[in-house]
Amino acid sequence: MITLTEVTKVFKQGQNEVRALNNVSLHIPEGEFLSVMGSSGSGKSTMLHLIAGLDTPTRGEVSINGTPLSQMTDDEITLFRRRKIGFVFQFFNLLPTLTVEENVALPLLLDGKRMKHIRPQVEKMLELVGLTHRKSHRSDELSGGEMQRVAIARALVIDPVLLLADEPTGNLDSKTGEDILHLIKDATEQYGQTVVLVTHDARAAAYGDRIITLKDGTIIDEIGEEKRATKSTRVSTFLKEGGEAHRHP
Repeated sequence: MITLTEVTKVFKQGQNEVRALNNVSLHIPEGEFLSVMGSSGSGKSTMLHLIAGLDTPTRGEVSINGTPLSQMTDDEITLFRRRKIGFVFQFFNLLPTLTVEENVALPLLLDGKRMKHIRPQVEKMLELVGLTHRKSHRSDELSGGEMQRVAIARALVIDPVLLLADEPTGNLDSKTGEDILHLIKDATEQYGQTVVLVTHDARAAAYGDRIITLKDGTIIDEIGEEKRATKSTRVSTFLKEGGEAHRHP
């Protein structure tokens, strides 16, 4: 579904250049839950932004379903992002003046849909995340975990083919974070979406079908489907070594 081909991203900082990604090639098949691990500055958020078409590579190509993003117009990328990609962020990004129901409905409303036509879909997502009873509340009346559940419902309401999650548990306690990760995994398995989760937390990364680790803009480690039997051991290694595994032979 998603292919990165020799992707490099360079940012200018005064007279200096920073390589956020360095010649990265990666394929993410449809329906996979990919976890991208790495410390701050490793390039994981840059990768997410390139996949979403929010930024463009300095060199290389990002393709979705065989179509290079470089061949799409800005309007085409914007429509694809609005209609096919769900986003879950660390800071929730809910609009405080809107109710829970209105926040969930927002992507569809922005796409020109009428509330009376989309309400069944909105209610379905609220039921999925267990917040039907909170639909008339505003974000300042919710806990952090509830706000992230609203964000997940908002991401899923468009029935996306791709869900991008950027540190979705970063502002949550460990128990609530686990609940959110279970919800993301269960919801995406139910609806068959492809997921890319970026995180510095090995426990969060362990929810993925595959885990790649970035360092200095380069993939230095990968745990794939064929190594699922040893995944728990490898994740334990991540934890013991501060979240960064060494390349295996």
